[in-house]
Amino acid sequence: MIDPKIGTAFEAALAAFSKYNSFDATLLTNDFAAVFASDEDFLTKVDALDEVFDNNLAVESLREVFFDLLMINFFSADVKKLEEDYLDTEEWEDIEEQTLDRGTELLNLLLYLNECEDEDIEPELEDYLKEFLLVDEDEFQDEYRIYEPVIANQILIESPVAEINKVAQSLPEDSELKELFYPMICFFQNIDPTDEAKDNIAAHAINKDFDMAVLDILVNFQ
Repeated sequence: MIDPKIGTAFEAALAAFSKYNSFDATLLTNDFAAVFASDEDFLTKVDALDEVFDNNLAVESLREVFFDLLMINFFSADVKKLEEDYLDTEEWEDIEEQTLDRGTELLNLLLYLNECEDEDIEPELEDYLKEFLLVDEDEFQDEYRIYEPVIANQILIESPVAEINKVAQSLPEDSELKELFYPMICFFQNIDPTDEAKDNIAAHAINKDFDMAVLDILVNFQ
């Protein structure tokens, strides 16, 4: 089963990636759709997703963000076929344990966008940091540590994208937000960008194919 929002988001990501890469990733649309729509259990679907990437290394940079999409699809579509409390079972705990090193912070951002839709509010960076991630609360210091570069640079929401690029490039290589920083801040700056605005974001992107694919996941997921 596939959540229509997920379908739209991953198709937009493949199209955006293709626009800025010599590889036509849209040729993989049906392969990915088959993975997302599959009735297999979650870990089997992860293996199937990895197989598509293993066979198409040109799109390797999208592997972990597509894992995030697969996880979100599981939460919104697949879990409906399972017991009501499935996410509290030992089986799910075991799956979480096995996939601890997978995915990115995009997962949290997509969960936040789902919440915005449920509560009919517009996504805002400050709301994401303080009300969703609770970075000001003592018990959420891991989130604070991960998002420290964003917390320290919230002023970028009002800055030209060239400035966002500069800060993104200056982040340490081991920062968990290194790759996502540019598309994430650009998204919060303009959650519904025009084609002209997207062209400007692309012109200053660090990894154009990846950055624009992530941006289009966020824009199309709302």
